[in-house]
Order: sequence, then C-alpha cells, then structure tokens
Amino acid sequence: MAYQVLVMNFGSTSTKLAVYKDTTEILKESIQHDSQALKAFEHTMDQKDYRKQAVYKWLTDHGYVLDQFDAIISRGGNCKPIPGGIFEITQPMIDDINTGLYGIHPAGIGCTLAYEFGKLHHVPALTAYPPVTDEFCELARFSGIRELKRISSFHALNHKAIAKRHCESEGLSYESINLIVVHLGGGVSVAAHQRGKMIDANNALDGDGPFAPERSGTLPVGDLVKMCYSGQYTEREMLKKITGGGGLMSYLGTASALDVEAKISAGNEDARNAYAAMAFQIAKAIGGAAAVLKGDIKGILFTGSIAYSEMFVNMLKSYIDFIAPVYVYAGENEMLSLAENAYRYLTKSEKPLIY
Repeated sequence: MAYQVLVMNFGSTSTKLAVYKDTTEILKESIQHDSQALKAFEHTMDQKDYRKQAVYKWLTDHGYVLDQFDAIISRGGNCKPIPGGIFEITQPMIDDINTGLYGIHPAGIGCTLAYEFGKLHHVPALTAYPPVTDEFCELARFSGIRELKRISSFHALNHKAIAKRHCESEGLSYESINLIVVHLGGGVSVAAHQRGKMIDANNALDGDGPFAPERSGTLPVGDLVKMCYSGQYTEREMLKKITGGGGLMSYLGTASALDVEAKISAGNEDARNAYAAMAFQIAKAIGGAAAVLKGDIKGILFTGSIAYSEMFVNMLKSYIDFIAPVYVYAGENEMLSLAENAYRYLTKSEKPLIY
C-alpha cells in the first residue's frame, strides 16, 4: 500500500507544507507570511493559532483532511539534545520545546501542532534530526566559561540529508570521509562532518558563528553584556535582536537576499558592504571547520536558499575554494528528507528513538 504523509516545516517567515505518497511529492507549497502580521506577535510561540489556521486553510483549499494521513512529520523544534534519528513527538518533548531553554524557533510550533493534530486525529506525529541533534566531540562543547556549555543547535536535518546525498552521487562512503557543509538560509550554519558524525557546528539559532540574514551570530561579548544592563532593552527585546532582528535585518532592515542584491544592483554601498561582510564571516567559519578536520576534507557543500545566489556563492568561493572542491546543492531539501524519514517509520525499516 502507498502511505500518505503530511510534511510541515515552519520557518521564520514561512510555513512550508507538502503531501507525499511514500517518498513521491504530490503537492508542495511555501506559504509566505506577512512580516507585519508576524511582528504583531510579541513571542515566537504566540504565533501558534495564526500558523494553525494557515495549515487548516491550505488543507481545505486542496481538498485534504487530517484523518486521511498515515503520518504527520514536522521539522524538529529545540528540545533537549538528542541523538540523530526518527522520534515520535511526545508531551515531554513539547514541554521542553516550550520552555525555550534550548532556543526558540517557529519549528517548535510545527512540532506542537503535529502533536495536537496527531492526538486529535489518531495519526502518528513524528520528527527527525531536529536542530538539537547532537553528535559533537567533547572538545566542541567547551565555551570558555565553566557554567556555559556550547550546544548543538543548527540545521542538522538538511546537513545530514545533503551530506548523504552528495556521497551517494559521488560514489563515496559518508562514514569514511570528511566534509564541510554550509547551510545558507535565514540562519547560517557551518558544520564539520567527520566520518559520518557532525562533530562541531555553530549555534545557528541564538549562539555563535557568522551573522546571517536574521541572526546576529557571535557578538563582542563585553559590549553585549553592557547593552543588556543598559536599561534600554528587556530580555525579550535583546533576544529578538539576536534572533530575528540581527544580521542583515539589523544592518539593512531586510532579511531577503533578493532585496539585498537588488539594493546592490541599484548602487547601495551599505548593502554591498553588509553582504560582503556576511560572506567574510561565513568564510572564517569554514576555515575554522577545516582546521578542526585538520585539512582532510573531500568537499565543501553549500545548501539552503541563498545557495541559489550566484553572486553570494562566488563571494564565498573567492575565500575558500583553495581548501577543497566546492559543490552547490541549492534549496533546503528538508521536505523530502522528512518524508523519507516518515516512510522509513511507516515501513518499519527504521525504529523510532525514545525521547
């Protein structure tokens, strides 16, 4: 029999939805949300009802009801660190996501809604390779302050899927080689893949690494502490500056690479400099990953939506193509990867892990 799966991927400004029969895409759409409508919500998780209505409307518009599906799978939210694999979404996972202790991202809303939909319609609710998938080596956990530990929080699902897909296409064994994978989206993550394990990566949500379209990345720590205690901003406002209001959004008032490139084409030097600085910082992170892998690297893989940009890819290549061959896999590829994981669950070819 063919299994029908609803795939959900909640991003900062979009809700991506798809229907798959086994691993064949039947329907896919990215619903772009009005930025002003999203700004009306003080806290990211406050968007839950708004996003739920968007899902219901999309299903109704295309003639689907939730009872039709054999499984619902959502891109993972920020729960406690867990090993890579497929998970049934449970109440303890939702509780941990909603604490915000491990970072806050709209993907957490997706997990929450998948769980609620699943309980209401008696459909398995799943997630796979969430951002907190943790394969770090022990040295990667040191932050420099004993009380603070670096955590794994990045685009693990897409990293793993692209790395494996690249190895399949090149006739390589993922478990036998080293790669650097760079996700270029609203957040940017650079990870060192060592023989099948993602041993180090920047916290692409609210921690460190290069700045991104809407993330601040690593900041001057002393100045950040002073800013926090200046009395000008609440804790929530500071967190918004780091995630959602940082990076290109802070410098240029937009997180759209297309908008930035249009500004550059129109002669806007501020846009040109900010875009070039983002490439500069990402290149430094790639160099850091190369050092962690001691220069033994089979390839550097670019993925994510900004990998479609020839301008930005060329900016990056000019810094790092001496390290290893560069391969571009533009787009996020996360919907197919989620569908493939759901299929493995439904066919019992892979057992779910317990949260």
